[in-house]
Amino acid sequence: MNNTSFSNKGESRLKIRNSEYFGVKILLLVALTVALFFGSFLVGRYPIPPQTVMDIILSQFLPIPQYWDSTLETVVMQVRLPRIALGILVGGALSVSGASYQTLFKNPMVSPDLLGVSAGAGFGAALAMINDGSWWQIQTTAFTFGMIAVIAAYIIAYVFGRQTITILILGGVVVSSLFQSLISIIKTLADTENQLPAITFWLMGGLGKGANQDVMLMLPAMVLSLALLFLFRNQINALAAGEDEAATMGVNVPLVKLIVICSSTLMTVCSVSICGIIGWVGMVVPHIARMLTGANYSKLVATSFFIGGIFLLLIDNIIRGVEGVELPLGVLTALVGTPVFVLLLSRVKKGWS
Repeated sequence: MNNTSFSNKGESRLKIRNSEYFGVKILLLVALTVALFFGSFLVGRYPIPPQTVMDIILSQFLPIPQYWDSTLETVVMQVRLPRIALGILVGGALSVSGASYQTLFKNPMVSPDLLGVSAGAGFGAALAMINDGSWWQIQTTAFTFGMIAVIAAYIIAYVFGRQTITILILGGVVVSSLFQSLISIIKTLADTENQLPAITFWLMGGLGKGANQDVMLMLPAMVLSLALLFLFRNQINALAAGEDEAATMGVNVPLVKLIVICSSTLMTVCSVSICGIIGWVGMVVPHIARMLTGANYSKLVATSFFIGGIFLLLIDNIIRGVEGVELPLGVLTALVGTPVFVLLLSRVKKGWS
């Protein structure tokens, strides 16, 4: 047996072993997510026994006699359930979007709001609030302007740089700066008694206003975006090596870039329109996932989703568990993300793959 044959067998065994390890890691993450999902129902200012929580949930599917007060069922099914579900979905969405952008732009410091989606959605929400819009109108306007921001950045890249990565990033910076300025103008014009505090609190993010209807709106966007990213996972992997290299491999580079941007934007704008601006999750979590699974895109996306959901739900549980005042979610994610960002700087100094 020659050395080449021995080397090929060794590489095959290593790939199988890595695949098995990845399966174990995903199973552990899924188990942790499920355990945290049910455990989160016990967190809050209104204590509910674990057995009662479980019976209330099971009563939605099984004929269990009701022995609990209707108020408890409202708390579990209308308050805590959507908040917990959104914590997992939004954390997963932002993390997958961040991982996709970091792979596409080959830059470890980019985040889901790179192309101005958060600033655009923030302006839309602030615009609705200053006009005394309902919660549904705030969400709709935030979603609309978030999409407009990304489309504007993409148009700038198409017109001035033929969709090159550098021009696309600069287009996002320009659009984000524009909408941040518009937000400042609206905050100046807002009523300081009611409107300004509402705008400020929304911009700092939170899951408190989420409802079951928001979960049902978020799910189709998540499924569609993740399905597209999964279908194009091999092309995205090839694109991570460089546009020229991917093109020589037969990859339709403009189409793959459009798929990544549209899918990531859809997940991000849905998250922001429902929960406000939640920073750092989409930038920090993909690096944690990459340390566990490597740079393979399909593995990175799956790991990022579960770690992002676990991370955001844990942070929200801390907020719900503290009595007295509820801090904005974006504040705590920033407090946790900042030291991690400092650690990332040392890694970038050594190189990033």
